[in-house]
Amino acid sequence: MNDAAATPELGPVSDADLAKVRDEFHVLHEIVKRARVNLDRNTWDYMRGGTESETTVKRNRLAFDKIAFRPRVLRDMREVETTGDFLGAKVSLPVVLCPVGSLESFAAHGPVQAMRAASQYGVPLFLSSVGTVPLEDVAKIAGGTKVFCLYKRGDDAWLDDIVARAVDHGYQSFALTVDSAWYSRRERDMANRFVKPWRQVPGMEFQKALNWKDVERFKKTHDIPLILKGIATAEDARMAVEHGAEMVFVSNHGGRQLDHGLGALDALPEVVDAVAGRAKIAVDGGVTRGSDIVKARALGADVVGIGRMLCCGLAAGGAAGVIRVLELLEEEVRIDLGLLGLNSFDGIDGRYIAYTDPVEPAHVWSQYPLLAPDDYTY
Repeated sequence: MNDAAATPELGPVSDADLAKVRDEFHVLHEIVKRARVNLDRNTWDYMRGGTESETTVKRNRLAFDKIAFRPRVLRDMREVETTGDFLGAKVSLPVVLCPVGSLESFAAHGPVQAMRAASQYGVPLFLSSVGTVPLEDVAKIAGGTKVFCLYKRGDDAWLDDIVARAVDHGYQSFALTVDSAWYSRRERDMANRFVKPWRQVPGMEFQKALNWKDVERFKKTHDIPLILKGIATAEDARMAVEHGAEMVFVSNHGGRQLDHGLGALDALPEVVDAVAGRAKIAVDGGVTRGSDIVKARALGADVVGIGRMLCCGLAAGGAAGVIRVLELLEEEVRIDLGLLGLNSFDGIDGRYIAYTDPVEPAHVWSQYPLLAPDDYTY
């Protein structure tokens, strides 16, 4: 666990540091393996685990594994573009860095390091309100797209103050976490007797009480795009759009809240149909490969969130490690698009995928066949 450090570096990652991670990590599973070595058991299990039986965690991965590609050929593929759009901002890859609680557990000044990577690479960072690094510190990183993601732990005046701070410090949009009215039983943490320090913050009753009237009030009070993170059904997606949300974020919290939920990608099509183009759509949960990003885009997502891979990048190499994760994902995306016969994400849709049987039992790291069990277990 990386808690202590001097003042964090705020500028771009150096060429020397990037050269080092490029030399060390040629494939994504090597980053996961290094993260496992660098982290203590409590932090590793907190990151990799889910709730109770971890069925939702496995279904997140299975939802991707049961989709195959349908490639088209004999098209000019000399140029392949991987860029995307996030609420009107061009991004180098249709990826967002997810709001993971206590990123400072994975690297010293973790949220600041994540923002350095996001800004330099050209993707958005969702900063979780769960942690010890103030939003103002993350805002010191020049440029980049910043989203503040809130767990409500106070009254309306408390929320209004945080929104004002975020706006004043350059956050371009604001997210409310909506799938955490109750905190789940995360049995890996419980078995380790790991009491997370960031969980000892009072005010959970405010998150339990969060409802559609709060969303309505937010839109009437604040002039900043609103994202609702944790939507898993068509019914709630319609409600989100009717209440003015600019983005619907399909998520089951990485399988860390409700056990026995659908895989997030399985829930995506009904949300896309319900939104019907009236808002942008994000999805996360089980994303470990560039092919996952392509599949999610084929099913209608505008952007795709990475959480555990963000944590692994930080643990393996700080900001440089996160950039290396993004570089490798982009390389995989470019190859997938080129072999599908697509010069960009424009035109990708359900014609490029088919449903079939998965080839491996699903777990968090099952997309990395070169990882041995000892590489991801204690």
